[in-house]
Amino acid sequence: MTIIDIERDTAVAENIYAAGGLAVTRLGEHIGARIDGVRLSGSSSTETIEAVRYALAVHKVIVFRGQEHLDDEEQWAFAALLGTPTQSHPTVHSKGKRLLPIEGAANSWHTDVSFVDRIPKASILRAVTLPPYGGATTWASTTAAYEQLPDALRALVDTLWAVHTNLYDYAEKLDAGDSDPALTEERRLYQEEFRRNTYETVHPVVRVHPETGDRSLLLGHFVKEFVGLKTSETSALFQLLQNRITKLENTFRWSWADGDVAIWDNRATQHYGIADFGAHTRRLHRITLAGDIPVGVDGASSRVVQGDASEYSVVETPSRLPGFGAA
Repeated sequence: MTIIDIERDTAVAENIYAAGGLAVTRLGEHIGARIDGVRLSGSSSTETIEAVRYALAVHKVIVFRGQEHLDDEEQWAFAALLGTPTQSHPTVHSKGKRLLPIEGAANSWHTDVSFVDRIPKASILRAVTLPPYGGATTWASTTAAYEQLPDALRALVDTLWAVHTNLYDYAEKLDAGDSDPALTEERRLYQEEFRRNTYETVHPVVRVHPETGDRSLLLGHFVKEFVGLKTSETSALFQLLQNRITKLENTFRWSWADGDVAIWDNRATQHYGIADFGAHTRRLHRITLAGDIPVGVDGASSRVVQGDASEYSVVETPSRLPGFGAA
């Protein structure tokens, strides 16, 4: 049973949500829901946590309002109930190893930390300091994008592999040096730390979700090349697939307010922070949860080319969620 099938089985969903005390409001056909009636904390009940996990699997992105009581420690405690928190980042540790402050906006489509083999299963983002305007985040369903592919494209991508790396376009910006006035010293130091260790991992372009069995496209701005294709071919195919992922009908946009928390399934989404807030401060705190090593349609797993992510994250062995069938 696919996610689309399970969404139609309202009795299953209502029973799980009622047991956890969740009021779930769907905000888009393919992605996005608002969760009300829950106070997030490190003491949330097992039923609530299971209901949150289920809502996340169905809707890909879930947002909670009115969570002003959360601080860094309580955000961490809640995250630990949903899974095993990773270190803040494989390379960026200067601002702490438990939680990553997001300052500014990552205004390029990506799946978090896809350049390592143990890609996080989920990210939990909490608003800390918001600009007076702008700064929304947009997510896209990589599952919907795959399901919408014509048979000919599916046949191609089902067997395709891609190299992901943390060097992507930061290298070009750093090499530009002082010729780029927008590259402040703080940003330069961050970028240098970001690429202090090189990571390259080969992932299947189509991964099978370990909890739902659904297939999704694993791409985003960390992709360096498609295995076996020329640079020009990689560029053309990458743009074609990305355009399908970020089709507006497959996206969900959230304008942040104080007390907001967003959780997204990093195995079934990409996201984009909109940098439309001028010189104002935008700061959010992110915790990521350990995930599994991606598996392709043929059952083969991602493989490391360079870099060891074992310090960053354990590898979890997820179990299939109730009601979801095989791919």
